[in-house]
Amino acid sequence: MSSQARTTSGITAAVLVGLGLIVVGSSALSRSVSDPTLEAADRSPGGKSPAIPQRESAWYREARRAVERARDQAPVTGKARNVVLFVGDGMGIATVTAARILEGQRNNGSGEENALSFEKLPYTALVKTYNTDQQVADSAGTMTAMVTGVKCRAGVLSVDERAPRGDFVAAKGRELLTILEWAEQRGLSTGVVTTTRVTHATPGACYAHTPERDWESDANLPDAARAAGFPDIARQLIEFPYGDGLEVAMGGGRMAFLPNNMPDPEYPDKPKLSGKRLDGRDLTKEWMRRSNAAYVWNKAQFEAAQPAETSHLLGLFEPDHMQYEHGRRGDGAGEPALHEMTAKAIDILSRNPQGYFLMVEGGRIDHAHHLNNPYRALDDTIEFARAVRAAVEKTNRQETLIIVTADHSHTMTIAGYGVRGNPILGKVIVADPATGVTSLGKDELGLPYTALSYANGPGYTGASRGTEEGTKTIPPADWGFKGIAKGRPDLTLLTTELPDYVSEATVPLESETHGGEDVPLYADGPQAHLFHGAIEQNVIFHVMVEAYGWSP
Repeated sequence: MSSQARTTSGITAAVLVGLGLIVVGSSALSRSVSDPTLEAADRSPGGKSPAIPQRESAWYREARRAVERARDQAPVTGKARNVVLFVGDGMGIATVTAARILEGQRNNGSGEENALSFEKLPYTALVKTYNTDQQVADSAGTMTAMVTGVKCRAGVLSVDERAPRGDFVAAKGRELLTILEWAEQRGLSTGVVTTTRVTHATPGACYAHTPERDWESDANLPDAARAAGFPDIARQLIEFPYGDGLEVAMGGGRMAFLPNNMPDPEYPDKPKLSGKRLDGRDLTKEWMRRSNAAYVWNKAQFEAAQPAETSHLLGLFEPDHMQYEHGRRGDGAGEPALHEMTAKAIDILSRNPQGYFLMVEGGRIDHAHHLNNPYRALDDTIEFARAVRAAVEKTNRQETLIIVTADHSHTMTIAGYGVRGNPILGKVIVADPATGVTSLGKDELGLPYTALSYANGPGYTGASRGTEEGTKTIPPADWGFKGIAKGRPDLTLLTTELPDYVSEATVPLESETHGGEDVPLYADGPQAHLFHGAIEQNVIFHVMVEAYGWSP
């Protein structure tokens, strides 16, 4: 077992005692549900109400109210002035459920009854995420489907499926018009906000066309593409040819915008974090040629940028990706939160009377899952929900279509018959069905296990280079896994709820893979009712076009 901090299972039991759930039964299940006055019962055709004993249950009454709210919810059938597309990168259904529980538990509830902000949006659908060449998708192909209305290969940005990955010659003439480009052509304002590099796959698909998602700066281009003058993704952001260009672009990724002889302004003593560009261009200065433009790279500058005075805002808050929300909170990283960037973006874009299109990505949910680190993945999902709340509060549902979805899922699962209120990041706690007494759930080897685990990834507990067999922590081990020789680790005295804990994975991989199941979609606003059932991912584009009232 590794040198993780240790505790006794009694701490978990104490948490359950505090929740009133140490003995599990029907009274515990209903304890957190309100007990309103029962409304008048529906009458049968004969005028008599049948005797239904469950009407005394708070669960029954709350479910009835939910039906009445749904019955009274009228769709917005007019045109949208604005569209905000939220993409939780890697935010599959298990991630939503686990984040909902974690947020509820942080608010001193059992967690299961909680709802993230976007789960309260009235219209939902399931989204099929496959690429034209992959059963389990990547972010480039999936985001291309959402913003162009066409499915394509994995790894390419807004070019059609006839363009092989990495073939810049074949990609010429295969470009697909994106919803952002269409909006700029029609005089709307546009923006992308992300916690990844602004040149990463999800934001990049909104404004760039390339057969390789990794061509983020000219230093990433193959020699032939660079010699031919093929534009890298950062350059395409700055040279955006439609309208007056993007009004807002915020996230990480300064290195792709600065020349390779320029030290990073925040880390001047770290050459590895300097600019990467080989063409000598400082794209941040080129951005400033726009009217009323601002370039900011730290939170103080971000806060000083006034929406009333800023028509074009470029925010690059890290050389690489932005901090995880846990790191941003914990070390004063000097960068804004996702909900703060979302609010400022809306303030700037909403100045345009013609309307706007905004894409907001919670990008590092995905990165934490690749590390088998549920703490950071769920923490970033909760912050993503705060960003959705900020947008809902700043907009009017009669004129703004808000869509919340994911590009793909991950292999994390929630399992183990844990009692209600089981700490979602903790070990599984089960209750004796006869007495209600709780204890750690055990596998067939007599060992406890966690509520969250992964099908594959670096959490595999076999030994690796420099790391003995057992549980893993962040940063991940040096790779070169060996088979498990000692069996599963004993988690009895291990605290699995720490931020750096890496959950167990069944198949050893350097990076956990995406999952292939459908992802959820939530929506409200004009034409949001068009989302229903199980849909292809490229349908999202067509609903946005329909909401704007454009001719498809």
